[in-house]
Amino acid sequence: MIAYTILFKFDMKLFVNKDSIVRKIWGCSDTILFIFAGASAEFALNKAVDWLYFTGKLPADPLGRLFSTVAYARQIVFSNHHDALVAIDKITAIHKGVEQSRGSQIPDWAYRDVLFMLIDYSIRAFEVLERKLTGAEKTEVFEVFNRVGNRMRIKGLPTNYTEWLNMREKGLAENLISSKFTGDLFEQYEKHLGWFRYRILREAQVLIVPRRVNKLLSLGGIPFLIPVLQVYKLFKLLQAEAVLKKVILPEGYQRQIAMFDSN
Repeated sequence: MIAYTILFKFDMKLFVNKDSIVRKIWGCSDTILFIFAGASAEFALNKAVDWLYFTGKLPADPLGRLFSTVAYARQIVFSNHHDALVAIDKITAIHKGVEQSRGSQIPDWAYRDVLFMLIDYSIRAFEVLERKLTGAEKTEVFEVFNRVGNRMRIKGLPTNYTEWLNMREKGLAENLISSKFTGDLFEQYEKHLGWFRYRILREAQVLIVPRRVNKLLSLGGIPFLIPVLQVYKLFKLLQAEAVLKKVILPEGYQRQIAMFDSN
């Protein structure tokens, strides 16, 4: 009975502490949308993007595929320890299934790159929309997602935030390329979003992506989205941001995105 009680309490322990900056980042649909914007840009450039094309799900529904990625990450952040591990193991099993179907393994660096995206864009999105994070807060973001990577048994993970910074820069320099998949994926983004929302996505990417990603995609600088963000923040103060979100967001995803604001 005592052993069961101890095990039960351990299972109910949160994977991410309630007062963690990671919960604040992933508990807001605004920051999640910017994380999505950054990841959608970098996904298209990754040298291993052909793995995402293998099942046909990415080109058929690029928005759904990327939203499912951020939804899994959010589920992990807000779950208890046991449920978070179950979710992580499910992600691992899905990838292993794809590897078996293709008859080869996803490169270790590709796994790391996706994990590093979640770390980097979590930090970048919050800093674009809210404020600069402290060194301790950035370290906390790294440690949470590094635990996810360790559970997935991803090889060659960094042991601390400083090491991660160096590996992140190296990955951006070595593992990104503008390919036929890049052009095709951005065509699919425009097709599924429509011209107006696609332009907003591109402008959001200008604000959030690293310089290397911007250069490869020729995104440019000085986005017009900066004054739009100021207007949005005003609407948010007036609790009227839902009006703008209905205009900006794809109708099919508005309800799903609204759920990202619930913890």
